[in-house]
Amino acid sequence: MANTILVGAQWGDEGKGKIIDVLTEEADIVVRTQGGNNAGHTVHIKGQKYILHLVPSGILRKNKVCVIGNGVVVDPVSLVEEIEGLRKLGVRIDKNLYLSETAHMVLPYHRELDAQRETSKGKNKIGTTKRGIGPAYGDKAARTGLRVIDLVDPARFKSQLETRIKENNEILKAFGAQPLSFKKVHADYRAAGDYLKRFVVNTVVLLHEALRRGDDILFEGAQGTFLDIDHGTYPFVTSSNTTAGGACTGSGIPPHRMDRVVGVMKAYTTRVGEGPLPTENAEIADMLHAMGREFGATTGRPRRCGWFDSVATRHAGMVNGIDELAVTNVDGLDSVETIKVCIGYRDGAQHYDYVPNDIEALSRCQPIYAEFPGWRTPTHNARKWKDLPVRTRTYLKALAELSDAKLAIVSVGPGREQTIAV
Repeated sequence: MANTILVGAQWGDEGKGKIIDVLTEEADIVVRTQGGNNAGHTVHIKGQKYILHLVPSGILRKNKVCVIGNGVVVDPVSLVEEIEGLRKLGVRIDKNLYLSETAHMVLPYHRELDAQRETSKGKNKIGTTKRGIGPAYGDKAARTGLRVIDLVDPARFKSQLETRIKENNEILKAFGAQPLSFKKVHADYRAAGDYLKRFVVNTVVLLHEALRRGDDILFEGAQGTFLDIDHGTYPFVTSSNTTAGGACTGSGIPPHRMDRVVGVMKAYTTRVGEGPLPTENAEIADMLHAMGREFGATTGRPRRCGWFDSVATRHAGMVNGIDELAVTNVDGLDSVETIKVCIGYRDGAQHYDYVPNDIEALSRCQPIYAEFPGWRTPTHNARKWKDLPVRTRTYLKALAELSDAKLAIVSVGPGREQTIAV
């Protein structure tokens, strides 16, 4: 498989968890490189659903090593809960999971600040999950963050935490919020530190040793291209680099050691939270929600839904250098009579074949559609490319051509077996 970066080519929730699980069969190591427990990857195996937030999806396969890289912001208490939850489901977690000692931590004051700032924005809110991810990355940039290496040094952690809670309690008071108890936070996080210490290593060294052995490494991205802090629909974005470049900075592996980039996209478009979504369509949203689809793995919020946006996926291909495409949720369109695909944007007399950076212009953009006949037959039992209806294959080929990348994987359901190599 060589070294592969997997990214979301839309606004997140593209089904990366399943595709990562499929690709992991050929990988030796799976590395999560950015984001925090605001992300959720869902994997279905033999009727059991696993929802992963910080632990890489490779943990669900035997003899795979999983790494939480330096670019991730980690809530230690939440990570302990996730590990214990997976163990209760029969997942072995021992010497197959490693946590970067330089990953920054999410602490309770980050969550409180996240919630207070989001509430204060009113109608201009971002739609954050309020998990404290933005404030944690903010402290990282301000050089005031606490890292995992601090957590596992009891004396250092106590001193640093005391200072940080004192400072942040003053900010919380200004918002009218209750101050945090140093004693409780310290006790909770020290317990988490004791639990996690066995997993903590210098992951840059570990990964470069794997490169020298010739191991195949899969870099697992969270969220999607248009939530990237630099290349997304700012300010309605997350606080990390969700694009392919983030895999390098979030792991310590240089760009010339990466061999391919796989972009994951749905056969339609979805988004959670606020911000522009040019192809948003109430009819398709109602249909998918009625089917029990498109509810966030992390928040449970119903996702906003729309037709496939090839302007966005083509733009994502440029930013990420996408070589291959994995198209998911094809079976979600099985009952649709006529399927629309956005091939351009129009803002008055202005025409765009790329995603404009001006958020106000993007919000005004109206999609220009091409139409495809639906296949009106179930696809969930298809296991080979030739098993798919001719109209389905025509539609998928068109998505790949419009997105300017090679179609490699098609998913027609949540199960591992519902995956077609093209």
